[in-house]
Amino acid sequence: MPNWTSALKLDTNRKVIGGSSRALADAVRNGADLRIYTAFRHNEHIDVTSDNNELIREVSEFRETLLVDDRWSAGFMTLRQPVELPDGFGDRPSMSLFLYNEDGTQAIARPHLDGPPVSGTLGPTPLNVHNDMPKYHELEGWDGDTNAPSSNFIYDFEVFNYWVRNDWRQVLSHSADGDVISGSIEEMEDAFKAGSEVKVGVSALCDGIDASDSSLNHELFIQVGYGYYYTGEKLFIGATHPFVRIKPAIPVRYTSRGWDYGWAMCRTDGKVALSMVDPYTLSFRRSEGHHAIRWFVR
Repeated sequence: MPNWTSALKLDTNRKVIGGSSRALADAVRNGADLRIYTAFRHNEHIDVTSDNNELIREVSEFRETLLVDDRWSAGFMTLRQPVELPDGFGDRPSMSLFLYNEDGTQAIARPHLDGPPVSGTLGPTPLNVHNDMPKYHELEGWDGDTNAPSSNFIYDFEVFNYWVRNDWRQVLSHSADGDVISGSIEEMEDAFKAGSEVKVGVSALCDGIDASDSSLNHELFIQVGYGYYYTGEKLFIGATHPFVRIKPAIPVRYTSRGWDYGWAMCRTDGKVALSMVDPYTLSFRRSEGHHAIRWFVR
């Protein structure tokens, strides 16, 4: 069985009751997978008109992780559609791009997928009143009349438990120019052709997402789904799973025009090609850059 361990545990007030933020950051820095356990009452979170006070346990995967300033951890749900418990899916097809910070603050971006993109005014959205849901605290809302509304909030779950699977092994690290810092391409090749999974940690991938100021140092971790190795050039190419690209901050949060969604093709010479979706228009934008990358296998 996979070895999942608790790196950090918070109570309903988001106070640390187990592990530490440092332990979580150390695991994320090592490429660890992240799953977060929470718990809530049906009639406090799902249907406030119900008399069903049943406790619901939830464990969600956070396929993408982000380490900001080499110390602050955040995780993103990257493949989720909205669900309407306990019966099926929500009214509108969309991506539910939830993010959880290490301090229990949460956020969601929801690009809609069910029709022509809606054009609206970008900027702050008036906060909703949630008197019937006292455990939900909306902090900021953005772009509410557009195709990609987002908000930052806190929900007082019964508990937050940050579980990590810390069994990835770094086999290669190189600069943005492809100069090897540690490991080797041969070690990468041996693991890849033996069927190992591959994951990348890409530095500075979110630089420039918001032109208002410079980005904090950061490293974005995402799994590679499709790999190719040019045996003559000794060049490995990895196409990633989809991920959220976001303006780094502490805590990480959604802002107007401060995020997008898409895929990367990473190479061991430092080149990274991006195919990103503008969530407001659902149009694709392609770009290229060079980044320092660490490569992990399992």
